[in-house]
Amino acid sequence: MKNLVIIGKVFPEPNSTAAGSRMIQLMDLFLTQNYQITFLSTATISENSFDLSSKNISFQNIVLNDSSFDELIKNLNPEIVIFDRFTTEEQFGWRVSEQVPNAVKILDTEDLHFLRTAREKAFKQNRNLEHLDLINDVFKREIASILRCDLSLIISEFEMNLLIEKFRIDENILFYLPLFGEVKKPETSFSERKNFISIGNFLHEPNWQTVLQLKKLWKNIKNQLPEAEIHIYGAYASEKVFQLHNEKEGFIIKGRAENVETVFNTAKVLLAPIPFGAGIKGKLLESMQFGLPNVTSAVGAEAMQGNHDWNGFITDNETEFVEKAVLLYQDENLWQKSQENGYKIVENRFKKELFEPHFIHKIQEISENLESHRNQNFLGQILQHHTLQSTKYLSKWIEEKNKK
Repeated sequence: MKNLVIIGKVFPEPNSTAAGSRMIQLMDLFLTQNYQITFLSTATISENSFDLSSKNISFQNIVLNDSSFDELIKNLNPEIVIFDRFTTEEQFGWRVSEQVPNAVKILDTEDLHFLRTAREKAFKQNRNLEHLDLINDVFKREIASILRCDLSLIISEFEMNLLIEKFRIDENILFYLPLFGEVKKPETSFSERKNFISIGNFLHEPNWQTVLQLKKLWKNIKNQLPEAEIHIYGAYASEKVFQLHNEKEGFIIKGRAENVETVFNTAKVLLAPIPFGAGIKGKLLESMQFGLPNVTSAVGAEAMQGNHDWNGFITDNETEFVEKAVLLYQDENLWQKSQENGYKIVENRFKKELFEPHFIHKIQEISENLESHRNQNFLGQILQHHTLQSTKYLSKWIEEKNKK
């Protein structure tokens, strides 16, 4: 049996975040290929963490800047190591290269953090995104991490094109692997549903800003639909989030959704005026899977629909957003057509079967030709050399300092 080690930024919480769902999907994919999986993380397990033992996945805590990791990874001797976001590769990549040099190193980017950082800066400064915004410190770290790895998983076609066309990253070290989706047609009809919903983990800044946008737009929607409410769901809602709760206005903060499927199957429309972000938005993929039409922004819908019609409306205009939200809430024929559009997007663009065989083949190809694959990525070799020297000795210095 082959060994896979995943070094996680956190223990996955698929009921809290799209990143958590993504990690479980990756695990399932490798389990079907008969890999023995070990999950390592510096984070602690929370009450919302997925029970990895239910999938016979072993897990262990690891420590930063500590040589105990060296012995651990050497004994595990994995064929593949997956880094969950670039920060884990920065911290442990050099140790992996030193102890198990023949392991294929895969970076799961989740989304391009430098892109999200750039968009957030432009949004908060109330201006359009500029090219120089992208060349930030996160960009330098994240691109270096991509170059040091044998393969990086990119969740969005937009981000694939950005890396290849704008930043000239060799597509041979990139692989487009989106979130997977599966149509789960609900039994509840248009007439049996009521209210709007919005959903998203509140530790994620774009989700908090989305709720603030909704608070601003809601009054105009409520004026036209006095019986409607909007229910705001999301894990880790803080006091500032609950302060937005207003029953008289029908703006209801619900907190964590205990059963996402029930929430999606009883609401009539999902609203997601996402002002900035990156990657694929899990809430919008779920809205398609469960047959819940939505109104979202251009950033929200980015890289999802391909050549298909959206399952609702896409607009960055506030007045139009309100108009489309009301229209979708009231027009049953439009609602049903939007629902079908969502199913088509899932079936044609996000089914696991569309990607799994190609991904497995790509890994096999790299594994069988690892030396030549790495030699072609000469920039990665240069970065690997310098990182091994600089990060290695800084880490060893920190380790010695911690002993005192």
